[in-house]
Amino acid sequence: MQSRSVALTMVLTAALLSLSSQPSRQSQNSQSKFAPEIPRTWDDAAIATLEVPLANPIGSPRHVTADYYYKIPVQPIYKSYPVYAPGHEPSGYLDSLKQKDPEIVWDDAGHRPSLLTEADWIKAGEVVFEAPVRFSGGALQPQYLSDPAWYKATGTPIAKDGTVPFAVWVVRKKGSLEMGSVSCATCHTRVMPDGSIVKGAQGSLGSHDVAYDLRQPPPSGVDPARAAASRLLFFKSLYSVPWLTPDPASMLSGMSLQDLAAAEDTIPAGVFPRHRAGLLTPVQIPDLIGVRDRRYLDRTGLQQHRSIVDLMRYAAMNRGILDGADALASHDGFIPADRPRFSTLPDPATQSRYSEEQLYALALYVYSLQPPPNPNKFDGVVVRGEKVFEKSGCPMCHTPPLYTSNKLTLAPGFTPPPGAEERAITKSHRSKASGIAACSGIAAGAPHSKTGSIRAARATITFLPASSPTGRRLTR
Repeated sequence: MQSRSVALTMVLTAALLSLSSQPSRQSQNSQSKFAPEIPRTWDDAAIATLEVPLANPIGSPRHVTADYYYKIPVQPIYKSYPVYAPGHEPSGYLDSLKQKDPEIVWDDAGHRPSLLTEADWIKAGEVVFEAPVRFSGGALQPQYLSDPAWYKATGTPIAKDGTVPFAVWVVRKKGSLEMGSVSCATCHTRVMPDGSIVKGAQGSLGSHDVAYDLRQPPPSGVDPARAAASRLLFFKSLYSVPWLTPDPASMLSGMSLQDLAAAEDTIPAGVFPRHRAGLLTPVQIPDLIGVRDRRYLDRTGLQQHRSIVDLMRYAAMNRGILDGADALASHDGFIPADRPRFSTLPDPATQSRYSEEQLYALALYVYSLQPPPNPNKFDGVVVRGEKVFEKSGCPMCHTPPLYTSNKLTLAPGFTPPPGAEERAITKSHRSKASGIAACSGIAAGAPHSKTGSIRAARATITFLPASSPTGRRLTR
């Protein structure tokens, strides 16, 4: 029983994170006129206190000023169309798309969807959630997604309607089709075993697509050595921490593209080596469902979630891959967006951002997300699991009904930010404070733990009451 309790505790404490606060809740079904006062996303004073500092705060980000941020142009959102896997595409589909005129859905120059009711705002937020930031480049390229061999090599799942929900087709110029990707949906969409799609869940697109791309020869006429150097420079912008000695990312400079591809191939779907993590220290993609109830955002609780505007700020910072304001922050003088110098802010005109309306709609949409039906039955095993959960002391950190205490564990040498002392409950070996994982929802995601080191759950624990705010049950 002792070993079972320990194993159970390990699995439960390795459940999904993305910790945050409890903003006000408004009826999502209201059809009455909805005219919200949209908060200002980039407020210098609020941004300065947004993030939990590192135990060694020298590397904590110093973000750009509001004056700089609002000089960044808003990227237009174009109407997009599904991408189908080989053998599933309707006859003449691509030819019909090439005949379409470009259609701007939302920009800051007069184009916007209907925003009369709260339901309209949530629907518009889904458009932002699925809007790509990059086009016909990177790991999701048209020639890959039209090749059956790519799916076999990468293990990329296909939805039951034949679509690939991690990319879309976009017409920005009549007659020209571009594949758009790197949206919120790219990382936060899960294809379930039956082919259904759960938006906002821990994503099921892994790093195998990146590995596949790294192994491909450069385009004709491009010097291979120069192409490799460009790739390594991009990895440096993602992972360097030069304020540490030695920089853990310095080893990347001695790796070939094949070495990098091999490292990417070790990362399972649902885990990603995003910026501020590392190729050898990837993090689990968090579940966004239920995020409105959590006080901290990011995989390890890096950012405070005090109200809806903090979620807007998080989206503004983490847009795309180094396409958001986070890449413009200075980490002890290191600015990721400034390749190859990494020392000077780029011209804001060369960057892009979401509008205030888009960010507010996106946050409302994320708040509206609901979990899928739980496939597990409440039986005798579940009852025994509940007793183990309680006897092992799991509720001390994973407190019902949210199954998180919404508090921080502390790294040695870390001092909580002012006003957050009451949120800290214990010590941790980590390099900064870390949020307490929310155990609800692990039935719809895998792998588990902050680093995705627990790949699958083996027993079922479905003792969460039906009245739980998240409506989800635990699986291990």
